[in-house]
Amino acid sequence: MPKQDEINDIISVIITILNGSKWITNCMQSILQQTAVKKTNKAQDVTTEATKTTPTTPTNILNKSSSSSSSSIHLNKEERSSKQERNSTTTEVFVEVCVFDDCSSDCTYEMLGVWQNICKEYDNIAIRIVTNTTGSSKGVGYGRNKAIAASTGSYLCFQDIDDEMLPGRLLKQYQLAKQYKNAIIGSKFIRIPSNATCRFTKWANDLSEEKFNLQIFTSNGPTVIMPTWMCYRQVYDRIQGGFCEDGFGCPEDLLFFYKHLKQKNSQIKRVNECLVKYRYHSESTTFSVKAATIWNIRLKYLIENQLQNIPWINGFNIWNAGKQGRRFFRDLPTYEKFKVKAFCDVDKKKINKNYHYYDLEKRQFTFSIPIIHFTQVKPPLIICMKLDLTNGDFERNLKSLHLVEGQDYILF
Repeated sequence: MPKQDEINDIISVIITILNGSKWITNCMQSILQQTAVKKTNKAQDVTTEATKTTPTTPTNILNKSSSSSSSSIHLNKEERSSKQERNSTTTEVFVEVCVFDDCSSDCTYEMLGVWQNICKEYDNIAIRIVTNTTGSSKGVGYGRNKAIAASTGSYLCFQDIDDEMLPGRLLKQYQLAKQYKNAIIGSKFIRIPSNATCRFTKWANDLSEEKFNLQIFTSNGPTVIMPTWMCYRQVYDRIQGGFCEDGFGCPEDLLFFYKHLKQKNSQIKRVNECLVKYRYHSESTTFSVKAATIWNIRLKYLIENQLQNIPWINGFNIWNAGKQGRRFFRDLPTYEKFKVKAFCDVDKKKINKNYHYYDLEKRQFTFSIPIIHFTQVKPPLIICMKLDLTNGDFERNLKSLHLVEGQDYILF
């Protein structure tokens, strides 16, 4: 049982949405089906009626809702307080869904109003709707900051409108977040469709906890994926400015993740169960972020937070004399290029030759780096190889060197 002062903790579910009406029904249903949410018979009837209506045309429900006007679209604070008092002895948490509508032009706003009314029939959940009044979309980072600013929860749960929670998500992550108040809490996930991004899904779900703080430089991004995050509110408050608000094409989750890692006593934890259905589709905001943007952020963080430390500051080698390894070398600042002792590879056509770097500004070759066989290389190493692409050959070669990840090598 929770301590008395933790009864009625508020979990704020943070959602941003732009023209996402077709996803709203499934997402909201998944929230109402949480074990943390207390259902009533009337609530069940209303929710059933809602699911019969086409997600993009909520007219029928709107007509049956008694208070769906714009004046009632924002959460009534007194009503939420009344609900909390009514349930102070029967529930551990109050669920507050805070949605930021980022200038949607479809029926998103109206549908959110429908679900706000539905939530009034539940004992411990309410929806707060925040609208963008600037006239133009401001992006996910801006939306999250605004939704959080409007929220009152001690715990923040991040939910994408096109994803769905599995029933135990809120309570299971809440219990872990209470234990680790300096941590971002993630979970495993189910990919929809199941054949999408198989390598990424395997990596994210199979990654062991001791590697959460090690494999932070790969192209996969945060070691617990953003759509599964929950945290104590202070985790967010410690990040100056919250999420980056640069808008379209900004990987605000990765930037926040890196800032979190730099905080004193920061942690990454995960509930080792699938608690989210994570949807892959062509309209996802993920596709607005360019690979080059991610690359530059990763490289900058690596240089500033790893390569200035022992043993890296005294020099290092690069695993992969091919395209990725050479790109990594080219993008290093000059003072870091001087630290590179050698490339290593398995390709006999490359070994025992040199990589000659041509400086476009000076119009001359300024570095000549030897290429050696991987069995001859000495740590520390920056490994510019993607996992699970060579039928296990790369992984077996790496294992044969008996190196320690984070100490002897880093995956980039």
